[in-house]
Amino acid sequence: MALSFTLFLSAALAAAAGPRPADHLHSEQGCIRCHSEGMDTARLIADSRAGCQRCHRAGGAAPAVSVAPGEEPEMEAGTLAADAGMSLPLYYEDSRLGAEPNSMVRIPAGPFIMGTDERLSDEGPQHVVDLPAFWIDRYEVTNLQYKKYIDEAGRRSPRHFVNRTYPRGKADHPVTFVNWYDARNYCQWAGKRLPTDAEWEKAARGTDGRRFPWGNEFGLPRANTPVRWAAIGQPGDTTPVGAFESGQSPYGVYDMAGNVWEWTASWYEAYPGNHTPSENYGKRYKTLKGGSWFDCSFYKCGISAPVYNRAFFSRKTKNDTFGFRCAKDAAAEHALSSTPSAKRSQGEKK
Repeated sequence: MALSFTLFLSAALAAAAGPRPADHLHSEQGCIRCHSEGMDTARLIADSRAGCQRCHRAGGAAPAVSVAPGEEPEMEAGTLAADAGMSLPLYYEDSRLGAEPNSMVRIPAGPFIMGTDERLSDEGPQHVVDLPAFWIDRYEVTNLQYKKYIDEAGRRSPRHFVNRTYPRGKADHPVTFVNWYDARNYCQWAGKRLPTDAEWEKAARGTDGRRFPWGNEFGLPRANTPVRWAAIGQPGDTTPVGAFESGQSPYGVYDMAGNVWEWTASWYEAYPGNHTPSENYGKRYKTLKGGSWFDCSFYKCGISAPVYNRAFFSRKTKNDTFGFRCAKDAAAEHALSSTPSAKRSQGEKK
């Protein structure tokens, strides 16, 4: 496709989408639906508001309590170009990646620094984890890749699909409206598995303890985050996977900050040495990593893009900010290449 036509289509689709893409819907009721199981959601929303008010008093806005060194404050609308940092248009007609499962990156064996002592209690204490080598998808699983799966496996399509296909122009956007079971089953079908939270964080962070995939200073043009959309002055949306070249991790893995939260195989449990009690720890919720293009009320007072950030939700939860990528043990690495042909196995049905 000629670049001029691609840019034209991008503008046309953006205009057709209106103030917010039709496949997105956010409200406090939406938050309540996501946070309903096992949580006092009204208290959650009230507490998050109170926390904002404590920091953002009349007469000036102080940094939010969850903002760590290196993170940027909110920006005024219109201070950033809509395509800043992107190597791809927001929407385009044809897929550049195709429908086959993602290519993978090998993460070498060895220790890395996990967690932080700078922010929320569940993110620490900072500790060292030693992992064997493993493979992880270079990109988040896309709408087109997920469509191939549901067509071949006879599974139900996500909520934002119409007539079993994704919104126009979003073939390479990360699939959303998938719960933990959906993510697990896709990975099994593709001959892979979900990464653990430790595997995910190492692939995003490397071994030097950095805060973001690209380093220690937050950068608006490096990832699809809520503060980026606020600076652009638009409601926000997912972006094509791999659109931010300067946002790669040390291993060349894309979108490990922002775009969509990613399901992991790990239960939401306290890290070793964490003595702060929480009723949510245990084999009840699954951990998600990476932040997304949108922050709900619980996260509005802080940037959710640091690699040590974590969220926890019921395995049945699905919305327009949750997606995933897959991983694989390195034991069968002789069968893998930069564009592997994965042997598929039918995932366990929920």
